[in-house]
Amino acid sequence: MTQENTAAQPLADRTPEDLQAFLAEQRTAYDDLAGRDLKLDLTRGKPSSEQLDLSNALLDLPSEYVDAHGVDTRNYGGLQGLEDLRAMFADLLWVEPAQVVAGGSSSLVMMREVLTDLWLKGAVDGVRPWGQEEKVTFICPVPGYDRHFTLLEWFGIETVTVPMNEDGPDAEEVARIAGSDPSVKGMWMVPTYSNPSGAVATQEVSARLAAMDTAAPDFKILWDNAYAFHHLTEDEAKSADILSLAAAAGHPHRPIMFASTSKITFAGAGVAFLAGSLETVKWYVDNLGQGSIGPDKLNQLRHLEFFGSPEGVREHMRKHREIIAPKFDIVDRVLTEQLDGLGIATWTRPSGGYFVSLDVLDGTAGRVVELTREAGVALTPAGSAFPGKDDPRDRNLRIAPTFPGPDEVQAAMEVLTACVRLAAAEKLAG
Repeated sequence: MTQENTAAQPLADRTPEDLQAFLAEQRTAYDDLAGRDLKLDLTRGKPSSEQLDLSNALLDLPSEYVDAHGVDTRNYGGLQGLEDLRAMFADLLWVEPAQVVAGGSSSLVMMREVLTDLWLKGAVDGVRPWGQEEKVTFICPVPGYDRHFTLLEWFGIETVTVPMNEDGPDAEEVARIAGSDPSVKGMWMVPTYSNPSGAVATQEVSARLAAMDTAAPDFKILWDNAYAFHHLTEDEAKSADILSLAAAAGHPHRPIMFASTSKITFAGAGVAFLAGSLETVKWYVDNLGQGSIGPDKLNQLRHLEFFGSPEGVREHMRKHREIIAPKFDIVDRVLTEQLDGLGIATWTRPSGGYFVSLDVLDGTAGRVVELTREAGVALTPAGSAFPGKDDPRDRNLRIAPTFPGPDEVQAAMEVLTACVRLAAAEKLAG
C-alpha cells in the first residue's frame, strides 16, 4: 500500500552545489505557482456535489409514513430505530439486527454519547463510572482521525499512541499497554480504510485485540467503521467481525461499533448506527432515553425506501467509486511524477476510504503547509493525525481529494508537490 521514491537521485545524496541549484529551481517554480491566485482546498474529507446528487431521490421520499410493521414514523418512540433499516445495515456490518441502533445523522454524536455515558454511569462490565477514576487513558493508533482525539481532549482523557501499520495497529504493543495499566480504558479503531492511511485491520490483528487480557475489566474498543463501504477498487475489503471475535474470546462487551451514511447519502441528513452486545445496546438505549423520545424515523424510512436492500447500498457505493476513484488516481500519479526517487516522501495508495497519507521529509510538514497556504492551497494542519496535533517527526500530511473536481485536484497536487520539494531542499541545504 505504501509507494516509496526509487527512480531519481535522492536529494540527500547530491553535492552541496547540486542541492543549491535544485533549491533555486524549486524557488522559481514555487514563485510561479504562488502567482496564480489559486483558491483550492484539500482539507476535510467531504463528498462532492456530484456525489450528493446521487441521493437526490431522497428528497421525494418517503412515499408513505407507516413502515412495514405498522409504525407511524411521524410520532414519538422507537429509540432503537426502525427494525427493517437496522436489519439492512446489520447485514452490511456483519452483525445481528438486535445488536444495532439506528439513530440520527452523526455517528460522531453517538461516540460522544457513549463516552459521556461511560464517564457518568460506567460500562455494563465496569465497577464505577469512568469520571470517578483517578485517571483515564486511551490508546490511539497514529496517524489517526483528528476528531477522535478532540473528543478525548474535551473529556480530559490522556492518550498514548501506537503505530498504525498496513494490517492495523501494532496489536502486541496495544496488548502490552492495555495489559499493564488499569487506567487504560479503551482505544480508538478505524478498522477499514483507516483515516488517513487507508489501512485495513486484518482478521488476525482484530482477533488479537478482541482476545487480549486488559488490566481494566471494562476496556472498550471504539470501532469506528466509517468507511466500511467506501471502496475505491473492485477488490472490496471485508471488515473483521469484531463483535463475534470478542464474544468468542469472552469479552462480548468490549467493542462498540459505529457507522453512518454521512458519506453515502447526505452528509448533513443521513443515519448513524451503533452496534454492540445485546447488553451494550440496552445500556445505550436506556441512557439515550433520559434525553430523547425517538430519532427521525421519517428520515430512516426514506433511507430504507431509497436503498431497498443491502445490495442497493452496495450498488449505490459503486456509483460513488466511479466519481472519486479517478481523483485518487490523480493524487498518486502527480506524487509519483513529481516526487518519485527524491527520497523525501512516501505515501499510501489506499483501496478505499477518503484520504491519502503523505509522509514528507522529517521536520518539514509544517513548512509544507505554510508554503501551500501562501500559494492558495489549504491543507489540514500538520500534526492533525496525532493527539494534540503533535507529530513528533513533523512529517505527516493528510490529503483529502474527494470534494474538489478532478482539475482542481490536479492543480492542488502540483502545488503541494512543489512545496514538498522546496521544503525538503531548504532543510537539506541548511
